[in-house]
Amino acid sequence: MSNYNVNNSTVESIISWINNKMIAIPEIQRPFVWDATKVRDLMDSLYKNYPVGYIITWQNPDTKLKDGSISMGKKILIDGQQRITALTAAITGQEVVDFNYKKKRIRIAFNPIEEKFEVTNSAILKNVKWIPDIAEVFSPGFNTFSYINAYCAINPEIDHNEMNRVLQKLIQIKYSSIGMIELSHNLDIETVTEIFIRINSAGVVLSQADFAMSKITVNEAYEGPAIRKTIDYFCHLIKNPADYSNIENNDTEFASTSNFQKIKWVKEYHSSIYEPSYSDLIRVAFTYKFLRGKLSNLVSLLSGRDFETREYREDIIQNSFSTLKEGVLDFINETNFKRFVMVVKSAGIITPKLIRSKNALNFAYTLFLLLREKNINGNEINKIVRKWLVLSVLTERYSSSPETMFEFDIRRFNLAETPDKYLKSVEAGELSDAYWNNILVTNLDTSVTSSPYFNLFIMAQIYEKDNAFLSKSITVSHLIEERGDVHHIFPKKYLQKHGINNRGKYNQIANYVYTEQIVNLAIRDKAPFQYMGLVNQQSQGGNTVIGEITDLTELKQNMEMNCVPESLFSLDFSNYEDFLVERRRLMANKIRRFYEKL
Repeated sequence: MSNYNVNNSTVESIISWINNKMIAIPEIQRPFVWDATKVRDLMDSLYKNYPVGYIITWQNPDTKLKDGSISMGKKILIDGQQRITALTAAITGQEVVDFNYKKKRIRIAFNPIEEKFEVTNSAILKNVKWIPDIAEVFSPGFNTFSYINAYCAINPEIDHNEMNRVLQKLIQIKYSSIGMIELSHNLDIETVTEIFIRINSAGVVLSQADFAMSKITVNEAYEGPAIRKTIDYFCHLIKNPADYSNIENNDTEFASTSNFQKIKWVKEYHSSIYEPSYSDLIRVAFTYKFLRGKLSNLVSLLSGRDFETREYREDIIQNSFSTLKEGVLDFINETNFKRFVMVVKSAGIITPKLIRSKNALNFAYTLFLLLREKNINGNEINKIVRKWLVLSVLTERYSSSPETMFEFDIRRFNLAETPDKYLKSVEAGELSDAYWNNILVTNLDTSVTSSPYFNLFIMAQIYEKDNAFLSKSITVSHLIEERGDVHHIFPKKYLQKHGINNRGKYNQIANYVYTEQIVNLAIRDKAPFQYMGLVNQQSQGGNTVIGEITDLTELKQNMEMNCVPESLFSLDFSNYEDFLVERRRLMANKIRRFYEKL
């Protein structure tokens, strides 16, 4: 049996099927990504009878109902959504939703004399040669005879016959042929998922999360559209809270639901520490509620697949949608989300720049929700989630095969007698003395400032409320919040002047420290022994030249909290390599103490 059939249909038929809900466009309410010029070009191609590509549909697997009968699923539009949305917008005048969730019309104009399409603008609206909106021509009540007479009366350079020919050619667009590839409903979910992921849409490779969103959206029987909108709107508002009123006005029906009320709090929320995408939200909700990691399994469950018998059953679909909805609502819950972000901040992560691993954050929230559901003590939850988040970053636990690791970890946390027992077993295996004394020190040998290991050192400083290097009252946290920069302990120009010109050498993260700009300017290109000599003098009653520290004990404490070895008082360029080795060891020790205190 063929995996697919290839047929031809017409523009008019496809629009009719969509209006009658025979084909479901999964993301019709989501932002339209094409700009108006692409819609114009599509209409021009159809007018000239050029091919515009295939659309691909797939019918849901037939599912068994409780009475033994078979339920035929809707056809899902796998590829071609943007083209069909563009056609519907241009021909029927249907509004689309832009990136700010505002509804807008895309008006395509047509010049019968030049047989040219253009996006409607103010100049076109003033020019009588243009039909300002072709949707008028395709409307059911359009009177061709009257329109030709009126147009030719004000545009005498075109006669009635020519105008009739051009207008009929324009109207013929709705009978233009569009290829349809229909995937067999007998294909298994994994195959369809693979086909879906391999297809490119607007240059962006589709993901399993996109396919899951499609599956969610088309199932109206189990609140699929409401679940999808809850996910979509929450993720948009967490980044763009100012668009709340646009969504409220654009989708009045959903705005009156309890789900919308549950995300209403986001419009007043302005933290950027954790800004989940819809892919992140689906992954967390799925892993937390189903104790699985592979999103392809979610697609299977939403289709009703019984993993043992390989049959598709309606009760599995119903249970899967119900469970997913619970997971989504727990994710967007104001108390849950804000408490989790506070846990993240309490680990020293006060800016998203300090944690580049979205997977580590996603699993940490998954774990937080699971432990909440298990009624674990709140303080215990905070401690375990905080330590697991830092451990995940330390070991880059979710950098490869994250789905497999998500499933492995969530199941073991779920089965553990107490969650801290599983945490301690992983610590014993992953964070041995060899890790702290050798592996972490080696990992700190890098010039990449976005390195998770340098970020961990900064997190440790924030956690300890450390002052910036050679500062008496300005903390590292203050500088980061004010978008301060890191500076070189061995000044870059000083090293270059003495032959160390390799960027990878002078930009080592072990040579970096957060310092006030005024301190950095005072240091300039001095050798460490020179500027530290000045600081030492002012700490013993001399003139204040660099920073504000005027006490020797405070100076040594400041150097210790910044992991700067006391040997810096006597170092020059010839000691640079030895300095880096010593400072990496001090930084690793500080990260260890930080982790153990969490």
